[in-house]
Amino acid sequence: MATVHHSAIVTRDVEASLVFWRDGLGFDVLMDETFEGPWPELFGWEPTSTTLRSVFLGDASAAESGIVELVAAAGTRPRSSAAVNAEGFFLLSLSADLDEILPRLDALGVGGQPTVSAVGPVRLAVVHDPNGVRVELMDIAARSNLAAMSGARDE
Repeated sequence: MATVHHSAIVTRDVEASLVFWRDGLGFDVLMDETFEGPWPELFGWEPTSTTLRSVFLGDASAAESGIVELVAAAGTRPRSSAAVNAEGFFLLSLSADLDEILPRLDALGVGGQPTVSAVGPVRLAVVHDPNGVRVELMDIAARSNLAAMSGARDE
């Protein structure tokens, strides 16, 4: 079975994205490197650059927590973009302490106006990163619900 290593977000402005992901959501910068490669051919981009900046973000103390990658390739853009709610990528979902994260995003002026709602016993908030990526924040109380659901499937 394949496992998820990381999710990548193409960004026009790495520094603005770092304010959201690192400063707002609290991710650690695990790697910040520039690579030469056949990126236009691999990813279907209009070819203008073979240089790609890759910033891996995650929890330095918990490698299994997952990685969000910020990708910046000078002058390179995907050939097409997905419409809102189109089939395909929908959102990136994270566990977070909403009482801590939402005020911090607001103070930094990032994330936009959050949509906050309860779904059963779990509070959810939806914000957007500087690239328009929809980010669902599941309050930390959801962790126990996910553990219970996982246990029910194992039985």
